[in-house]
Amino acid sequence: NCFLSVADEYQRNEHPGYSAEMPLHGHRWIDVKKKERGQAPMVDVAYLPTMCMHCDDAPCIAAAKDDAIKKRDDGIVIIDPVKAKGQKHLVESCPYGAIWWNEEKQLPQHWNFDAHLLDSGWVEPRCVQSCPTGALRSVMITDSEMEKLKSEEGLEQLEPEIQTKPRVHYKNLHLYKKCFIGGTVVITNSGLEDCLEGAIAVLNKDGKKIGEEISDAFGEFKFDNLEPASGTHRIDILHPEYTSLSVNVELRESIYTGVHVLKPR
Repeated sequence: NCFLSVADEYQRNEHPGYSAEMPLHGHRWIDVKKKERGQAPMVDVAYLPTMCMHCDDAPCIAAAKDDAIKKRDDGIVIIDPVKAKGQKHLVESCPYGAIWWNEEKQLPQHWNFDAHLLDSGWVEPRCVQSCPTGALRSVMITDSEMEKLKSEEGLEQLEPEIQTKPRVHYKNLHLYKKCFIGGTVVITNSGLEDCLEGAIAVLNKDGKKIGEEISDAFGEFKFDNLEPASGTHRIDILHPEYTSLSVNVELRESIYTGVHVLKPR
């Protein structure tokens, strides 16, 4: 819905002083990226909406000629649809790839936080209003209040190493950027495999314990928020009524380590 709401708002619509119309094809001012992790039967999928980050230290502002890009007092970055004409270099100035080139109009364009709607009395952008799951949220708060919110909800920047001070933050970003190690613990009962709930799975790296999980009713355990390509890990699986088991795992991308059978003591 966020992608469609942007297309509906800007395609065939000009907003003087804010934005020229968006091309019918090729532009994704709000782009929703997909990441699938793991292997059957342990698979999850995350979706990451990306857009103009409305950075406080925006490289595009520094690269723009004739004040073609400005940052408003409310934090919104605006590409002037008149002054920016012909400045194709601004597309490459954005480290997030959030500026798009309109070939027909010879104009760099981006999602401007629906500034024209906010200025006319809307309390939130259309993408936020139209999201049926409430996955998007916009707030008008002070910097100190934002820092508190980031701490309370564990919000992160998409690419903090870029150091542009973006005003878009993400929750549960590890579901897209990090990896997991998972597996299933079972026992044999009359020749049949039964899921074992309550087994303790301990994750070790370089001789140090870095995580502990308890297998659920399906016998599954999962260690998440691990760095990709982080090398060899050891999983120790323990239960008071069954023999222990250790498994070495080479972590490149998210991995399901399979079914681990524990035997009675």
